[in-house]
Formats: sequence, structure tokens, C-alpha cells
Amino acid sequence: MAAPTGKKVPLDRVRNTGIIAHIDAGKTTTTERILFYTGKSYKIGDIDEGNTQMDWMEQEKERGITIVSAATTAFWTPVFADARLKEEHRFNIIDTPGHVDFTAEVERSLRVLDGGVIVLDAGSGVQSQTETVWRQADKYHVPRIAFINKMDVLGADYMATIKDVHEKLGAKTAIMALPLGVENTFRGVVLLLERKTVVWQGDETGAKYVVTDGFPEEMKDEGEKERAKLIESVVEFDETLMEQYLGGTEPDMMSLKAALRTATCKNQIVPVFPGSSLRNKGVQPLLDAVVDFLPSPLDKPLTAGINPETNEEEIRKADPSEPFSGLAFKIQADPHVGKLTYVRVYSGKITSGTFVYNASKRERERLGRLMLMHANTREEVSEASAGEIVGVVGLKATKTGDTLCDENKPLILESINFPDPVISLAIEPKTKADQEKLDLALGRLAEEDPTFRIRTDHETGQTVIAGMGELHLEILVDRLRREFKVEATTGAPQVAYRETITKFAKGEGKYIRQSGGRGQYGHCILEVTPKPRGEGFTFTNKIVGGTIPKEFISPIEKGVREALDNGIIAGFQMVDLDVAVVDGSFHEVDSSEMSFKIAGSMAVQDAVKNASPVILEPIMKVEVTTPEGNMGDIIGDLSSRRAQIAGTAQRGNARVITATVPLSELSAYATAIRSLTAGRASYYMEPSHYQDLPNSLATKLLKSPAN
Repeated sequence: MAAPTGKKVPLDRVRNTGIIAHIDAGKTTTTERILFYTGKSYKIGDIDEGNTQMDWMEQEKERGITIVSAATTAFWTPVFADARLKEEHRFNIIDTPGHVDFTAEVERSLRVLDGGVIVLDAGSGVQSQTETVWRQADKYHVPRIAFINKMDVLGADYMATIKDVHEKLGAKTAIMALPLGVENTFRGVVLLLERKTVVWQGDETGAKYVVTDGFPEEMKDEGEKERAKLIESVVEFDETLMEQYLGGTEPDMMSLKAALRTATCKNQIVPVFPGSSLRNKGVQPLLDAVVDFLPSPLDKPLTAGINPETNEEEIRKADPSEPFSGLAFKIQADPHVGKLTYVRVYSGKITSGTFVYNASKRERERLGRLMLMHANTREEVSEASAGEIVGVVGLKATKTGDTLCDENKPLILESINFPDPVISLAIEPKTKADQEKLDLALGRLAEEDPTFRIRTDHETGQTVIAGMGELHLEILVDRLRREFKVEATTGAPQVAYRETITKFAKGEGKYIRQSGGRGQYGHCILEVTPKPRGEGFTFTNKIVGGTIPKEFISPIEKGVREALDNGIIAGFQMVDLDVAVVDGSFHEVDSSEMSFKIAGSMAVQDAVKNASPVILEPIMKVEVTTPEGNMGDIIGDLSSRRAQIAGTAQRGNARVITATVPLSELSAYATAIRSLTAGRASYYMEPSHYQDLPNSLATKLLKSPAN
């Protein structure tokens, strides 16, 4: 019988862990095995059969991919550990998507996790999205273990994949185990520190295995050599152990594991394990490794935040007796309980039915019910304390990235940054009667997904939705139909161009209207300055001497923002510039917020036209894996699409071509690559950066009917 998820264990035996990887590396399969071996499920879920627990959405089952991150709680007692350490540990696990279109799910999960298991494909090594999730994990300082999966597939190469991790990710690794056999002979793992060999039996579930002491005869030399290397790399992190080792004494197992754990928690080293989740081999040692090497909430540095009243930094400890602080990292529209907010509790505790303070919105919120989640099923609990991840029903104003805290001890934690959408399309309901339903449903989806944006095109009156890729928008439109029962038609996908400026300029906006009675008067002078790519928009108030009263600065900013959002040269959002209000004048009677808002809009349009504006286009990083014979055709085709070829590499019998290509040149690329290689090549792409659109194409774009 599975343990109830609400069961409490000491905080040092809690692990908040994410499963992260490139698409198709085997994240969900690994998570399903974890649920089975921890007793959370009684049947192993299979992606091909569409009966996995973590991929619960209809769209996930149909496509065999993960779309939303799913959280669950399970319990594990180490099986290969020292008898003294055989205590039950609680795992709060988040299975994240691998597809770049759903990168926001990975970003928000990594922000609240203490550790991660990065799953690599032994046949493919480090792939593009692996690099992306690795960088995301680095950004949030998430310690990780590497699980080299698919050791049973043709072309699997354990050591080549580890070399890839060194070269492409710049990580120092600790090889903790060696595979016993490879490809179709893979049958077990050799644990180096423990000097144990684990061989899985014919049982289909992988629950039966035989453990023998020592290394297999054919691997004795290799095992001892790798073990010596492992110990050398571990003692480097501990002076006492180093002295002991140099003195000719091998440190004991407990001390070595403690030193390795400390180094892993500090992101200095990555322990590596081999396995095959699909064949149910190697998952139990991985679970032991999560206990041994990944941090508990107590191992993480103290949580720092800013007190909104004093603007001073304050610290919170992972302790239930501290003032409450937590981060809302995900919103989900649940058909049974309504809006469900996932909260990571960093300090203190919360109880259902009580009030908390949303420091980001400066509003009080009532906690309705508290839920422990298992994918899309839930278990109600009465309280949650430091170190836990919980679903909250009843929060109305809270959005993704907001900080919830004790009203008497306010604190704002670091929020979550999400990338901007790169593709958009027009959407309209099939019948006019559905317009209201569509607006409501789109609002609910945008609340859930911070990379999904909605805007109204003022010229055409159309609703335009924007996202991270065609698949992202396709899934959202499908969810409109299934979950919200709204039938909608969509236009062809449009590339999300941007506008920016290339030099400093000044502009003036004067809005004067005199009709019978009270008139309108607003006047401001603005300066615009270009900023580096990706730094966004900032607004600065440089008014001195009260030439414009304080209450009119905010309306000027509002007018500026609206003008920039709607684009000034071609109707695309303007980015990467600073706008400063430096001078102006007002009228005691006729000045109003509206007149200054209009003046702000006029002034920024005037300034931008003098600042040599340009159009920016999104550039994608593309990785094509192709048979050697088709390499020339693929490179030729990419070159015709304005691609910059970054390099080529050998991976098994295939060649991998890396390039940066404008998104506008990649429509229907999947079809093109299939026909060029008779379906033998595959590709992957992710947003890279924005760059200036060549003049000839910018002129063509400005002349197009849409503009």
C-alpha cells in the first residue's frame, strides 16, 4: 500500500527534485519508474500506450510528449545505502517538458526546486535542449545528478556521453557507476564506491535484482581504475580527506559520500549514473543517489528577499517557526476546484482557511483549501510548512511569480523571468455568440502560461495570440476546444518581429484642445536612448523643478508604453530602449491625466522617428541530425534560408549540423527536411536572439498588405 502523501518526515529527509532533459531523452519514462518503485503506482505507465500518470492531458497522451510540468509526492527508503541510512525520505518530484515551446514550464519548476536529475540519451549525447535546461539550472543554482538513459539502444556510448557533458556543458563529473554490458547486452550497473554489482532479473517490472559484492571478473581492472579516479576527484573537495588519502589511507564510505554531497550541493560536481528506464534497469541506484547527493531544503542557502517597506534585504530560514514566505510558481485551471495555485513554501507554515499577504500585489488573500498534488489528482491537507510544494485553492489576485508572506513581516522574493513569444496568429470564434466565451477562455489560459500573450489589433479589431512556437499555439487552440468548448478558427502563423532604435534622439509632444468650457493641455519633451539587445524597455523621470507635476508622470509613461506596444514604424512592439521625460509644461486649469497621456504618446513617436528606427527579426538556433549522405543537401537548403552554419559534428553514424536561421525562413521546414532526406533526418529548433532585418526585406515587409 502506498504511503499517504500528507505524511510528515523531518526536513532533512525531504527532496524537492525535478526531472529535466532534451525532448525524447526519457524524462517521463524515468518518472513513471520512480512512481512504481516508490509504491506510488501499482502499474508502470507507458508513453506508447498513453497510460502514464504524469502525462495526464489528452494532448500529452496523443502526442507522447510532456506539455505541462506535473508534480507528485512519493516516499523512498534507500536500498543500497549503509544500514544506518535506511530511513524513509519524501520526494516532491516535478516532471518537466523537454520541448522548447514549453520552456516556461521548465523555468518555473527550476526556480522552486532544490535539486534536479538531468536525463541524457546515451545514443545522442548532449543535445540542444539539454544545453538550454542546463543553463536554466545554472541560473537558479540547482545542483544536479546526471542519469545516462537508454543504455540498451543501438549506438549507446556511456563514456562518449560523459565526454559530451565535459565539453558542451563545461561540467566536472563524478562517474559513480559503470554499465554492465551495452546495447542488447546491457543488464546491470557496477557501483564503484560500494564495489557492488547489481544485475536485474528477467522480471518485467525491474523490481527484482541480484546484488553481489565486488566487480565482475571482466571489469575488475576498469572498475578499480575508475574507482581510484572517483576517490581522487572527491577528496579534492575536503582537506581532511585529502590528507588522509595522500597519507595512504582510503577515507571511509560515509566521509566520501558526505564530501561528494557537499560538492554536489555547491554545484562543483555532477554525479553520473547509467541505466535504461524503459527496460527498468538502473532506477533504484538513481533514487538512492537523490537521497545521498541532492540537497534537502536545509542544505540550500538561506532564502533572501526584499522588504517592500524598507527596501532592505531580509533572510528567511527553512524553518516552520519563521514568518511565512512562499512563491506562487504555477497557475492551473482545474476543472474540479477552479483556479489552483502551486506554491513553494520557503519558511514558516500555512493553514487552510487563513489569510496571507501577496507582497507583489499588496493585497490580502484567503487560502481556501490546501492540496498535495499527484499529477491531476489531489489529496487535501490542513497545513503546509517550509520545504513543501502545495496546491492552493482560493487565491484570486495571485499570478505566477508573486510572493505570498506573513502580513506583519512582508517580503518579496526573486520572481521568475520568462522569454518573449516569437510567433503569433489571429484567432476568432466560429460564431459571434462565442466571442465572450473565447475572451474568457483565452484569459484563463494566459493566466496559466506566462509565455502566452493576447492582444487586440486596433486596426483590424482581430484578437492576436502569441506563443513560443507553432506547437505551443496548436496545443492552446486544441485546449480551447476540449476544455473550454470554444470552437475557433485561426489565421496563418505570423513571425513576431520587433522594432527598436539605433541612436539617441529627442522628441516633443504638445496636446492642446480648446473648446467651450475647460480645455486640454499636456506638454512634454522626451529623450530616447538605445539599449543592448534583450534588455527591454525602461522609463526614467528626469524632471527637476516641478516643470511637470508628479501626478502627470505616470500618465506620460502610460502613453509612451501604449505607443511602443503598438509599434511606431510597422506596427510591431518596440523594445530595447530607455525613454526619459526631461522637460515640459502644464496649465493650472486645463492639464489632465488624459492630455499628458496623449502628449507622451505624441512625444515618443516624434523621438523614435528621429532615432533611426529598425525592424528586428527572431533568429532560431537549429540542430539537424542527418545521415552523412544527405549532409550537402541539408547545408545547401539551410544556406538558401539565410542560415549561418555554426558547425557540424559526428554522432554515431549521423552528422549533426548546427546553424542560426531567421524564423521567417523556417515555415514548413519539417516537410522540406522530410522530402530532402526521405524522412531520415530530424531537426530541433529553439529561439536564439533578435537581429536587424536586412533593409531590402524590411522595405518589403513595410509594403506588405498587413502593414
